[in-house]
Amino acid sequence: MTSLQPTAPTRLIDPTVLARIGDLELVARVVVEGIINGLHRSPHLGSSMDFAEHRAYMPGDDIRRIDWKLFARSDRHFIKEFEADTNTNFTALVDTSPSMYYGGSVEGGVTRSLSKLDYARYLAACLAYLASTQRDRVGLVTFDSQIREYVPPSAKHLNVVLHTLDRLSEAPMPTDVRTGSSAGGARVVPPALADVTRRIGESFRRRSIVLLISDLYEEPTAVLDALAYLRGKGNDVIVFHLLDRRELEFPFTDSANFVDLETGERMPVIPDYLRAQYRTLVAEHVATLGRVLGESRVDYALFDTSKPLDHALFRFLANRERMRQARMTSRA
Repeated sequence: MTSLQPTAPTRLIDPTVLARIGDLELVARVVVEGIINGLHRSPHLGSSMDFAEHRAYMPGDDIRRIDWKLFARSDRHFIKEFEADTNTNFTALVDTSPSMYYGGSVEGGVTRSLSKLDYARYLAACLAYLASTQRDRVGLVTFDSQIREYVPPSAKHLNVVLHTLDRLSEAPMPTDVRTGSSAGGARVVPPALADVTRRIGESFRRRSIVLLISDLYEEPTAVLDALAYLRGKGNDVIVFHLLDRRELEFPFTDSANFVDLETGERMPVIPDYLRAQYRTLVAEHVATLGRVLGESRVDYALFDTSKPLDHALFRFLANRERMRQARMTSRA
């Protein structure tokens, strides 16, 4: 007997095409429906089913739910009851700090590339839409050095979340982002993320799924510390790490003043002299983030904003679904 394996969506949507659609809900629906078709069924954002209790077998019960290990010990048939993690709270935390504006370009009124912030808006919209289809309560937090917008989780807040994300595209772009280049590296003052996660965590009244979307220009240990409070309260934490292709590859050739988009500091750089060292530092940063977050049971995924969003999101959800199935099997 063969099992169906997830197959990647056949229609890969270029990020710049998404930008031209305009309607954020339509974008989310198109992407999510394509992912569901590829996975053959709707991926479940929440944790797998938690065991609740045993009860005596009754005629008509599904024999697949009989606890055979308990039968071997007691010679009696018992059914395993589970407590489904449905109607979960889902909250997206979207970083709107100046460095997130990097990457966007418009020529002749046509979008040529997406900023990290626009890519983040689409990711947050897609996951909020998916959570809403599962009847989960959806919420949103936008932040930079402080919380800017807070939409508390609610079954009726999908439109509010999408509208708030849509308004981010109307926010003024920091001047330096138009001409500057992000050269990576850790921010000098990293506690903003920790302050945000603690304040949001304190507002939760039940365990939630929390999605953080950021370019994570903090030290990996600072990111881990910031998420520790959320994890410590039993929340399911997901991290989407967004980087522009130029931040990953550093393809620049001309000497120029590179701008730290967080502080405005300028630094003269000769790219040919620093490219190899820069790529090594970025690769180490990404690898360390993946390792320390994985060890703390935080789902981590790196997104290159030049790549099709639906394909990258599909890979993440397919992997999360496999892990969910594995946890269910281990509990059986």
